[in-house]
Amino acid sequence: MEWLFQPWPWYVSGPLLGLSVPALLLLSGKTLGISSSFRHLCSITAPNSTLAYLRENPWRKELWNLVFVVGILLGGVVATKVFGAPSGGYLPDHYYTWGGALLLLGGGILVGFGARYADGCTSGHAIMGLANLRWPSLVATVSFFAGGLLMTALINLIA
Repeated sequence: MEWLFQPWPWYVSGPLLGLSVPALLLLSGKTLGISSSFRHLCSITAPNSTLAYLRENPWRKELWNLVFVVGILLGGVVATKVFGAPSGGYLPDHYYTWGGALLLLGGGILVGFGARYADGCTSGHAIMGLANLRWPSLVATVSFFAGGLLMTALINLIA
């Protein structure tokens, strides 16, 4: 059990993550996407929306995706309870207030909206989109990396 508590080397975790994409596609005919669950939740909560994007979304066909996301959340809770949480918080103390929680919620909604507007999140484009040889995913992934490099250079220049 000790190996579960240690970081896995890239040459183990990388291929496992990479092989999960074609495995899902070959075994179920489905493509992996987490940010699409944001669209499905919006379609469920606003079935009579004036936006065709939400109104015409076949969320019932994609219900497996919502179950998958709930499974990820429950898996995190179970892992924390069974294996124990690491000591120390993940966030600065000011986020453990109502104001901080609202900031995190607002940021999460904006990130979810942006991911859907871009037709997928960074990892979705880089892993699933590139595995499916989608041209927009290649453009998105190159743009994400270029933006990250640019911002890192700017931050290091200012700091």
